[in-house]
Formats: sequence, structure tokens, C-alpha cells
Amino acid sequence: MSADVRVTHIGGPTVLIEVDGWRLLTDPTFDPPGRRYAFGWGTASRKEAAPAVPVTALSDVDAVLLTHDHHADNLDDLGRILLPSVSTVVTTAAGVRRLGRGRGLRPWDTTRLTAAGRPDLEITATPCRHGPPLSRPVTGDVVGFALAWEGQRHGQLWVTGDTVLYRGVREVARRLDIGTVLLHLGGVRFGVTGPLRYTMTGRDGVSLCRQLRPRTILPVHYEGWSHFRDGRAGVERAFAASPPEVRDALRWLTIGAPEPVEV
Repeated sequence: MSADVRVTHIGGPTVLIEVDGWRLLTDPTFDPPGRRYAFGWGTASRKEAAPAVPVTALSDVDAVLLTHDHHADNLDDLGRILLPSVSTVVTTAAGVRRLGRGRGLRPWDTTRLTAAGRPDLEITATPCRHGPPLSRPVTGDVVGFALAWEGQRHGQLWVTGDTVLYRGVREVARRLDIGTVLLHLGGVRFGVTGPLRYTMTGRDGVSLCRQLRPRTILPVHYEGWSHFRDGRAGVERAFAASPPEVRDALRWLTIGAPEPVEV
């Protein structure tokens, strides 16, 4: 293994990534279940599962990788309370304006985390479209994050962010060598917008991974909210029917348990 990498899926999109002393947290969501959150334009969702790790149990987080700040299933109230204790927040340019802090990235922008005694981490923002064509003025800006550091054996670690499958996401496979992918799935739909989808389904994930050919596929953000229409069972069916090189790369993280990942 090129680095001491551990991944803890806390729930939803919230993952703690530990790399040679670095502690990176994605999309902090720590509110208790039961509340219904409005997402705008008549859409809403109820949180159905508690985080496996309470926010009070987290310490020494070096950076938050925030794919977007304006939906509560990616940044909720307790997640917002956490942000001031973290020295670096990397998010969208629009998110920096709303939050009043952070490093704002647009797709294909890069930034670097440095600290004595640790490998430099290069973060590349990747494209997302959080809905159907022309939906960006409603759904807002979202980015994913590709992480690179010296000594990776199997390619970069990519957090896709909330996105449908479209040309911009497929461009990642053409531009970057991805070895591990934290794949945001769930097939989000809302009653008020009918069949329109706002994140990838399991079948979309298979299609993307056939192009990426990653060594490890880690599904996240497929459970815990009422707006998911393609949960774990749907993902499992899609990958069971996929080519062996894709099917065999799928790995389910045990929520709440730190797990080593070879990157």
C-alpha cells in the first residue's frame, strides 16, 4: 500500500478519509433523523437514518471537502456548526461566497494541502450536474474532488459528488487516472418533478465505471433519505449484471467502521 489510507462511511455522503496523517471529511451531515428539509422549487426530503459517528466524536479534521453547501443532505445544521473548527474548507466558488470562507473551485481547478511530515495532497475539482439538462440555475453548482498524492499505486481517489451521468462526468475518465471512486448514487427523484433524476442510479454507476475501470468502487449517498429511489438493492442488481471487471471492483463499506483501502 502506497499510503496508510482508511475510509469511514459515516452515512449519506459523509466520509472520513485518512491518508498518512491527513483527516479529510466529505459533506458533513450529522443531524438526527426525522426532520423534513426543503430543497427549493417544491422539492423536499426526510432524513431517515442517524449518522453512524456523532459529530462530537470527530476531532482534528484537517479539511472538509464540500461538494455543495446549499442542500441539507450534503451540509446540515450540525455540519455547519463543525465548519469553523476546520482550518480548510474546499467547495464551489458559489459556496465560498455563501459561507464567507473556504477555497472555491470550479471544475478542473486545483488546490493543494501541505503540512510538515505528510504528503502533499493535490485536489482537482471535477464536473457535476445535479439534475437534468438546463437544471443548474435551480439545483446550483456542485463539484466532485479527485485526490492525488505521491506514491499512489492504483490511481487517484475520486469523490464524484451529487451528479447525473453526463458528458462532464465522463470527461473525468478521459482526463484522470482513477483508482478508487466514492460513487454518489441513489437515483434521486421528487414527486413534484416526476421522472426527472438528480443523481446517478446503479445502472448509471455501472456505465461510468465501465469507462473508468477503477480498482475499487465504494458506493455512498444511496441511503438514509426519502428522496432516494434506487437504494442498495438497486445498486446491487445493477452491478450483479455488470462485466466482471466492474462487478468485482464493487465494495460495500460497513457504515461507521474505519476500513483500509489500497490506493
